Amino acid sequence: MRATMTLSVVVLASAGIGHTLISSLDSGIARVDPFKDMKNRPRAGHGMNVLLVGTDGRDRITEAERQRYRLGGAPCHCTDTLMIVHISEDRDRASVVSLPRDSYAETPPHTDRTTGEKHHGHPLKINAAYAEGGPQLTVRTVEHMTRVKIDHYLEVDFTSFMKTVDVLGGVKVCTDRHLKDSYTGLDLAPGNHTLRGGEALQYVRSRHADASSDLGRMKRQQRFLAGLVDRATSSGILLNPLKFRDVTRAVLGSVRADRGFGTDELLDLGRAMRTFSPSSSEFTTVPIGRMGYAVKGIGSTVKWDPVRSERLFKALRDDKPLATAPRTARGTAVRVEVAPQQIRVQVENGTGTPGLAKRVDAALRATGFRTTGRPATGRDTSVRRTVISHDPRWDRSAKSLAAALPGSELRAVPGLGPTLKVTAGTESHQVRRVRADDPERGESGVVRGDEVGCA
Repeated sequence: MRATMTLSVVVLASAGIGHTLISSLDSGIARVDPFKDMKNRPRAGHGMNVLLVGTDGRDRITEAERQRYRLGGAPCHCTDTLMIVHISEDRDRASVVSLPRDSYAETPPHTDRTTGEKHHGHPLKINAAYAEGGPQLTVRTVEHMTRVKIDHYLEVDFTSFMKTVDVLGGVKVCTDRHLKDSYTGLDLAPGNHTLRGGEALQYVRSRHADASSDLGRMKRQQRFLAGLVDRATSSGILLNPLKFRDVTRAVLGSVRADRGFGTDELLDLGRAMRTFSPSSSEFTTVPIGRMGYAVKGIGSTVKWDPVRSERLFKALRDDKPLATAPRTARGTAVRVEVAPQQIRVQVENGTGTPGLAKRVDAALRATGFRTTGRPATGRDTSVRRTVISHDPRWDRSAKSLAAALPGSELRAVPGLGPTLKVTAGTESHQVRRVRADDPERGESGVVRGDEVGCA
């Protein structure tokens, strides 16, 4: 009984100290009113929805930082990043949905904050809503497009982003290939890296590190957020009121938030995240129906898939997980990094079983692989375990092919070229369906934080 009473006193005292410490930060947060005079808003759902906005503001960037991290040029005063962060009502899950900056959007009627001109609803790229009507038009446009009611607004610029990463001691990211972008100066070798503020900004801003442009950048942003959650929840910061205060002071001292995002909300999130792990978070990008959708006077935009995006936003409104547990039922496709349609395969028979290579060739072709259609007989006909021979330069393609042939052996053969060779054995030659994220359609699927983090 004494132990219980003592523990109760300590908990209550800690909660009181925590509230006092955090309350002192309220006055340091720059406030905006994105919900002013808003009418006909979506019906409130369960849980909490935060619109996380990353702007290209760089007024407080030093000249040395401008040079080192390629932050020159005039800002467009628009949103570089838009994400809806949904915190479940039971505070056990965070769902993050990225909205592509070039998304085709239609604004509700509004007044231009720069010219004072009254506008009817009109089409634009979603990131331009900020330049035209600030946080208020941004929130109204997002709600108009998604029918998800936004409860809180949090705006981060380049400076506050770098401060956040630095005060956490850096965030770990990993890459299986060289990432280089001459526009941002990003240059990461394959492997694990702990990025500090400026390097982290290069990582999440890069659009030219690969052919996937903005869609690839959003995936890296999601990976980075997963690493950020892991760092915040595993470092003991959330269990120490003084550390929590210091981190919160550094972060909130350089962001803008709505008037309702205050002490109670911060403590609520802090308590919730104490039980968080990377698997508590899930990430996705709004499903895209059409890339390069041309609009007169606006240019090339990205149009959402109406059916799949509505399904996604309904899950947010209903406080449901975006991802279900991995399915292993027969016939379910396994997700791989490289689409089978991009992988060329030559099949050989490594056994004495007549017609085996032909059957494996047909099965691989049926699931999407570009087989040569000319199966052959291998030199060795006593192969037990199916072998996938590949040039090391096409290792990602080999891993995707191996997912379709569970139990197979990967064998690197320098100089083999882009065509992978499958030598079918008496074992592990059954073909499993696979699918990849389709960069042309922009459907990135849903991944949990523990699926995109570093091993």
